[in-house]
Amino acid sequence: MNKVFLIGNLTRDPELRTTPNGYTVCQFTIAVNRRRSSNAEAGQPEADFFRVSAWRQLGEICSKYLAKGRKVSVVGTVSASAYVGNDGQARASLEVTADDVEFLTPRGEAGEAPAYNAVPSAPRANPAMGSAPQGGGYVQVDEEELPF
Repeated sequence: MNKVFLIGNLTRDPELRTTPNGYTVCQFTIAVNRRRSSNAEAGQPEADFFRVSAWRQLGEICSKYLAKGRKVSVVGTVSASAYVGNDGQARASLEVTADDVEFLTPRGEAGEAPAYNAVPSAPRANPAMGSAPQGGGYVQVDEEELPF
């Protein structure tokens, strides 16, 4: 089974593009800190870098709400590829095709990036009360009405 679970920070803003077949894909890179490293005492933790591709609606959401520095959790499949860099050195790259991306940075943090809920939701109407609930969306319930 090929399944990877990663938590890391975006190293750059995500890029959204459309394939010739009309599918949207969002690509970004995350840095995942290692738990133990030889440089940790010097204040510089070691990190592994993973390229992430999120397709279709997931990619559109990632492009809209993610930005450099944001912390994310990515679940998906990983593939490795080898290539020769501009300097002639052989290199390896790890790419994750995301099945699920969860935004972990709380709203209002990480600079000027947009909030996750860009459009605030209106309070829902309570049919029993005939209007929007009072008290921030909570409805007073009598303990005798509870089934347990």
